[in-house]
Amino acid sequence: MTSSPLALSLDVSAVPTRPGGAGYYTMELARALCARDDIRLTMVSRVDDQDRWRALAGAGHTVVGAVPRSRPVRLVFEQVRLPRLIRSLGVELHHAPHYTMPERARVPCAVTIHDCIFFDHPEWHLRSKAVFFRRAIRRAARHAAVLVTGSEFTAARLRASCDVRVPIVVAPYGVDLGRFTPHEPAPGADHHLLAQLGVPTDRPLVVFVGTLEPRKGVAPLVTAFDEVADGDGDAVLVLGGGTGWGVDTIERALAKARHGDRILRTGYLSDAAVPALMRQSTAVVYPAVEEGYGLPALEALACGAPLITTAGTAMAEMAGDAADLVTPGDHAMLVGALTAALEQGREGTAVEGRRARGLAVAAERTWEASAARHLEAYRVALTGPN
Repeated sequence: MTSSPLALSLDVSAVPTRPGGAGYYTMELARALCARDDIRLTMVSRVDDQDRWRALAGAGHTVVGAVPRSRPVRLVFEQVRLPRLIRSLGVELHHAPHYTMPERARVPCAVTIHDCIFFDHPEWHLRSKAVFFRRAIRRAARHAAVLVTGSEFTAARLRASCDVRVPIVVAPYGVDLGRFTPHEPAPGADHHLLAQLGVPTDRPLVVFVGTLEPRKGVAPLVTAFDEVADGDGDAVLVLGGGTGWGVDTIERALAKARHGDRILRTGYLSDAAVPALMRQSTAVVYPAVEEGYGLPALEALACGAPLITTAGTAMAEMAGDAADLVTPGDHAMLVGALTAALEQGREGTAVEGRRARGLAVAAERTWEASAARHLEAYRVALTGPN
């Protein structure tokens, strides 16, 4: 590495208009990289999505809108045309932030592997998608210059799933502490936003935020809440997020719920609504079976919300003793954790120690810190491990 800024290209073409976890990671990483004076970033976007990235980039960075809109065509573009495009940009390194990489690129490539679910739980995806991404991850594990993961958990699963021949750098993802904070932007702002969503503000709220899909543990959460609701006449479960693949299992759980009238689905939440909902919750529950990182769990801690999440996962690695951890698949344990959280919320039982620990965890997990760790990964890609 020289003292001049690193010329880096970043593929942002897979980020949808309404980004989820991996898309949000790419956006926030790009924003943090653009704020550094040791990076000269070129973002490669879809042809119809340049304005969003130019607004994010600001001065000194570049956006090239070249990638086709269609996802299947984008995957072909990555292998056939992107290597030539990267070469024409005059960059030193290319970062592919979503599992796949341009295999014929003539510059070193960093590849982010968010999780190993395509290996561990292929049944949670269309078969063709699981086959495609398993191949892509195996190729990256052999031919990338460096792999980036958000957690030690994912790094360990990656080594167990693939023949990894390149360095892995763990770069924990971050949280926007300006947006995710225990404090409302103005008095009454949260209640106003929640009222627009039809969420009651005078009842205990058990909140889930994320894509509604099997791996998030939403169906078991619905079943556990339904049992808790038998003895609790006030609590409401709020499911915040759009639907993903395999939502049928969640629909069946909702159809069987005896207290379905106390389970609210908001759909995709605006940027302002997510922290508002977390701040006003009695507990945020993120019972995902497997995640590469679990951004909503970190965001809940940053909002000062009591967090219930799953043991033995990346979320547990991140949260430590700031969260109430339940064993994946243990229905009774999840019921107990929900019951305890609601009782503590009503009785004012001291949860300040856990809240303080959560805020301390979040304070260290900024996107600026994540970008700095990514820069270390880029150095590894260019010069090799020390």
